[in-house]
Amino acid sequence: MKSEGIKLVANNKKAYHDYFILEKYEAGLVLHGTEVKSLRAGKCSIKEAYVRVDDGEIFVVGMNISPYEQGNIFNKDPLRVRKLLMHKNEIAKLAGAASDKNMTIMPLQVYFKNGRAKIEIGLAKGKKLYDKRDDMARRDAKRDIERAIKERNR
Repeated sequence: MKSEGIKLVANNKKAYHDYFILEKYEAGLVLHGTEVKSLRAGKCSIKEAYVRVDDGEIFVVGMNISPYEQGNIFNKDPLRVRKLLMHKNEIAKLAGAASDKNMTIMPLQVYFKNGRAKIEIGLAKGKKLYDKRDDMARRDAKRDIERAIKERNR
């Protein structure tokens, strides 16, 4: 992702911990007015969210956008199901992979790109406990190596 015109709103670190991310896609979000203002204020959580494909359309479920404080009657339900905008062939590819290979589609990031709300979704396969331990051991070893190099260069 380029850093030009991109403002990160929410990041799903839990997805990287619990799943192997095989492919990443960018999709647009269908939002109402006060939801956009709330997103710009950074009031979004995608930790418990997942993506579902229904009849050739793709939706994000469980994404929490807090109500805008000055929004009064125009605020929508914070946990409502939101439609995503993607090309038909990308949706078909995701739906096929998710159903055939026992994978899931997870939201990874929510951000603004050139003024438009975007969500990065990934085709993910669940990690087993030993995979998580292996990743933690690899991360610790890398940290120890970097620490040793830093000590040596002093």
